[in-house]
Amino acid sequence: MKKIGFLSFGHWANHPSYKARSASDVLLQSIDLAVAAEEIGIDGAYFRVHHFAAQLASPFPLLSAIGIKTSKIEIGTGVIDMRYENPLYMVEDAGAADLISGGRLQLGISRGSPEQVIDGWRYFGYEPSKGEDDKAMGRRKALEFLDKLKGIGFAQPNPNPMFPNPPGLLRLEPYSEGLRERIWWGAGSNATAIGAAENGMNLQSSTLKEDESGKPFHVQQAEQIRLYKEAWKKAGYTREPRTSVSRSIFALVNDMDRYYFGGEAERSDQIGYIEKNKRAIFGRSYAAEPEKLIKELAKDEAIQEADTLLLTIPNTLGVDYNVHVLSSILKYVAPELGWR
Repeated sequence: MKKIGFLSFGHWANHPSYKARSASDVLLQSIDLAVAAEEIGIDGAYFRVHHFAAQLASPFPLLSAIGIKTSKIEIGTGVIDMRYENPLYMVEDAGAADLISGGRLQLGISRGSPEQVIDGWRYFGYEPSKGEDDKAMGRRKALEFLDKLKGIGFAQPNPNPMFPNPPGLLRLEPYSEGLRERIWWGAGSNATAIGAAENGMNLQSSTLKEDESGKPFHVQQAEQIRLYKEAWKKAGYTREPRTSVSRSIFALVNDMDRYYFGGEAERSDQIGYIEKNKRAIFGRSYAAEPEKLIKELAKDEAIQEADTLLLTIPNTLGVDYNVHVLSSILKYVAPELGWR
């Protein structure tokens, strides 16, 4: 059995064909979609975080709202760019959202990727320390976030506080037990996947990664997951880690599906550059009649290696259509592949 979630980038634009034309539309529809997804049996509602763009940004108000409206579905991110974050304040926000949802938060974080503006994190008031670049700053903040999630006291209490303090050093509140084990690292390379394992984080692998061998994307991604699992065992952790991959998958079961995604049927992996001098490979989309789709997905080695599959959705097409997209996968595809 495989957990199946959806991943929304939360786009909006004032376009006549879009159902999501404003930030308000996207936020409210994201809540409605999570509720509907839970009702049809989807396991997770995940959201991308982008700054300075007409897309979802601050995740914790949205995750908390979904937590109130739902009872079972996992709620997460894929991913939060740590270059923009205050790790201590984020511990408080995450703890509150996790408690509101009853311990269902699954937070994907990363050191960040190219953004809409140059060095956008500077506008948030952050600068790399001496001797580090922005990537190192993101990783440092991630480690501080992980450390403070442990709930161990570190702050010297005021001898004359407004309210009585417990004995010893103080921790951040609210503390949510178990959240530290539900942090995921968005890894774009084999080395960062190994690093995620060494730091006790679950692994999120998206639809792109560094092209490290010239092999097909799904093969490279499967190798990345296997390296992660080996590093996890070597690190000596006793709990079972989780791994996820993201895919654009559309079962063409009616004319509307064929109209929107019929042109994706013959897509293949793409090669490009997301950073200067760093070649990347982008995984293909899957769109076909269910019988063909099942055969194609059965050959995807990375999906087989992962325990969680995140389906990237076209959120601008509205809640009803996306429920149809997700339902089609659950009904026509997942059972035949042993995901359900």
